[in-house]
Amino acid sequence: MRGLLTALSIVLAAFVPTGMAATSSCPQWKEDLGACSVGNSGSEIILDGTQTTSPDPGIFPISRDDWQQIIIDWSPAPPVPDKFTLCLDAWDSGRPCFLPGEDGEEPAEEQDEEAGIPPITITDLARFAPDGSVITGEPDNVGVAGLPTNFVADASVHTVDGELFGFPLAVRFTPSAFDFAFGDGSTATTTTGGETWEALGQAQFTPTDTSHTYAERGAYTAQVDVRYTAEIDLGVGWFPIAGEVTSAGAPQEIRIFEAHTALVAYTCEQAPSSPGC
Repeated sequence: MRGLLTALSIVLAAFVPTGMAATSSCPQWKEDLGACSVGNSGSEIILDGTQTTSPDPGIFPISRDDWQQIIIDWSPAPPVPDKFTLCLDAWDSGRPCFLPGEDGEEPAEEQDEEAGIPPITITDLARFAPDGSVITGEPDNVGVAGLPTNFVADASVHTVDGELFGFPLAVRFTPSAFDFAFGDGSTATTTTGGETWEALGQAQFTPTDTSHTYAERGAYTAQVDVRYTAEIDLGVGWFPIAGEVTSAGAPQEIRIFEAHTALVAYTCEQAPSSPGC
């Protein structure tokens, strides 16, 4: 190796043009001090040194085609366009394009007059229901065993204004059924509360749609519960609420007597001590 470098220095020296002074690399102030090295006349280049190399010759040179293939292999794949982008690319096809919403995106809430009002049920309206009806037995809550006693319950359409869930509303109740309990274990359900014998144009102790006949004398507690359907108005008109609300009626005592008949020759005025007088 030493011989090779020496030979190289000789060859390089041969290429220095004759008559061209080599430019000294030593600064002037070093020359004045005598610190510059000597032995180089400026007409030669001296290469000296040693270098230890391994026997591995290294990798072979890479051709241009190989470099192009390496660049292709390492280049990132182009992004795959989504359906919306593909649709926009074909906009002239007349097909409408829609951009899908992102996850977590919530539709805008519709603003209306009833926003924030939860669903209203018949249970919510129970506190607005009218009071129960008082039942009346004809005549004067007195009856005769074996003969019809006519019952009348007073109930009609009832409208009340109030507030529910912080919103004003009107509730309209309409009687839909009357559940009679006569106190002797008998019950009846009608669509009407009944009318008096006089209003019906009937004689006393004749049967009606709401009459009941007691088999024995005694005191009985009769009662009628009225069922109502409901409608509400929030300021935009009436609309019905499913179900019924029941208003329990107050109990009413009914006294039932026995009646005995007898053939007499005189009236009670004529003979006050006669049977039945």
